[in-house]
Amino acid sequence: MTAPLVLVITSLEDVTADRVIAALNERAVPVSRIDPADIGPGLVFGARIGAGASAWGGRLRTASREVELGEVAAVYYRRPTPYVSRFAHLPGQQRDFATAEARHGLGGVLNQLHGAMYVNHPSAVTAADFKPTQLQQAAQLGLTIPPTLVTNDVEQAREFAAEHSPVIYKPFRGLPRSEDGHTGAIWAQRVDPDSFDDSLTVTAHLFQSEISKTGDVRVTVVGRRVFAQQIAAPDGSLDWRRGDWDQLLHAPIAVPALIEAALHSYLSAFGLVFGCFDFALTGDGDRPEDWVFIECNPNGQWGWLPDAGDITTAFADILSTEGGGAR
Repeated sequence: MTAPLVLVITSLEDVTADRVIAALNERAVPVSRIDPADIGPGLVFGARIGAGASAWGGRLRTASREVELGEVAAVYYRRPTPYVSRFAHLPGQQRDFATAEARHGLGGVLNQLHGAMYVNHPSAVTAADFKPTQLQQAAQLGLTIPPTLVTNDVEQAREFAAEHSPVIYKPFRGLPRSEDGHTGAIWAQRVDPDSFDDSLTVTAHLFQSEISKTGDVRVTVVGRRVFAQQIAAPDGSLDWRRGDWDQLLHAPIAVPALIEAALHSYLSAFGLVFGCFDFALTGDGDRPEDWVFIECNPNGQWGWLPDAGDITTAFADILSTEGGGAR
């Protein structure tokens, strides 16, 4: 019987996962990496359940390795390629059918590995990925949030802007890929309420009162470990993500105890082990009231941060504890 292992579910190009895999290899923790969207000749699987078996058993086979499902003790679920990419060449109905079958079949098995610890479970990521849900949970935990309106009503948008000017707009999700395969982004931006018209009725919009901030903070939580960096863009832009990330200024910052406790409660409420939190500061950061919750990415990027090495160690610690020595 093979040793308990860590299964890393992500795309081939995921350099953040590369860091964690390298750290696990250094510890001699058995680790296998798969991308479910490789289903086909590059990823063959068989999973069985029935009389005398209360959990799925079987194996996955790629060109380089085999994975016994029953030996997976921990799953690092990162950013696998969407199943639809595998079937993009098919006519629409066939593409949608094959995509759904792969997601519900292979994905359904991978999401139910008996006894495995997930960082994070994909269903928990999905539940925690809605900004309205995030803001409500943060408010219930006592975190300060910006006054926010979600609407498709132009009159309500104008009333909100009159009450909470200046107002910013930001999307709920990133832009999907264009037909030519390129990706883009819509950053948080100030909006002029005079530009509001009936086109707002087409879909949902998120408006917030702009925070008069002294800085931004990214807090990365892995298990019980907390890493915080204050971030500043040299050009002073409203959204630090829109510029050159290599030019960002970073400085470690202490997280007030009340904020840290709220972050652990937040992750627990969603069944998450890890999350990337964004805050705006309205003071020097010493007081909890200086921290304004913006959002939490339950599957966020962290490899670009100055403390990425320590964060990598935290991931390796939690995965190897569960994956290499838990059973």
